[in-house]
Amino acid sequence: MSEKKIDLSGAVVVITGAAGGIGRAVARELHGRGGIVVLVDLDQGSVDAVAAELGHSRSVALRADVTSPDDLRHVMTVAAARFGRIDVVHANAGISSGESADTVLSVADGTFERVIAVNLAGVWNTVRAALPYIVESQGHLLITSSTYAYLNGMVNAPYAATKAAVEQIGRALRVELAAHGASAGVLYPGWVATPIADVAFGKDELATALVARAFPAPLRTPIAPERVGRAVAAGIERRAARVQIPRRWIPVATLRGIVNPLLDRSLRRDATLLDLVRQVETRSGRRLR
Repeated sequence: MSEKKIDLSGAVVVITGAAGGIGRAVARELHGRGGIVVLVDLDQGSVDAVAAELGHSRSVALRADVTSPDDLRHVMTVAAARFGRIDVVHANAGISSGESADTVLSVADGTFERVIAVNLAGVWNTVRAALPYIVESQGHLLITSSTYAYLNGMVNAPYAATKAAVEQIGRALRVELAAHGASAGVLYPGWVATPIADVAFGKDELATALVARAFPAPLRTPIAPERVGRAVAAGIERRAARVQIPRRWIPVATLRGIVNPLLDRSLRRDATLLDLVRQVETRSGRRLR
């Protein structure tokens, strides 16, 4: 892997999901450090608004559906043609499992497939389209996973499954890109104050109660997207293999082989938590007898 740090001043960075909370914060931070940002999202109007905020001299807004490989190839072609190269790609686009907590039994038909299409296939499509340019520039690929890559995914299994799979793509890329002098990293945000996290913090009372029951207060406190933006920028500059934010999750991530079996055992023996799970299924009308 290249040991040369990335100078963000003048670096060409493609960001998917750039109109969302994390994507917008990352775009602002990288642009503020002198980067040229290619802002990609599903809705042209939303991504145009981000470009207008940043100014058009060092930003361009492109509409793309990350579930379409052709859309992503078009994005990379346009970005490289306009700016001459691509130095960094942040595969960040993602969606939640829905507006309420659901178990594997109670989740609506089609939800799993929809989340997989965006959060997993969307990352795959972005990476595949970006790789020739990242190899050529000996640049950096960053993909957004989550603390759910290593936490128990109860009542959020579709989302958690995609984030665990995304982590594996990132781990493979670290080795594969090293052969070309390029690098890859994985971003692991905890709960961030964005619409995706709203379900667990007031929008769904049962989800809120489950999170409060399962995790201590210091771990479940949402952070501002701007903190993620700063952490991402610093991670890109040093080609970090992992960007964990907030850092209070690092011991859990590092000791996951020990923590996870203990946590799973604790959760499945917690009568109050299991009652909340049953309530989630009861309201769906799909509870097993």
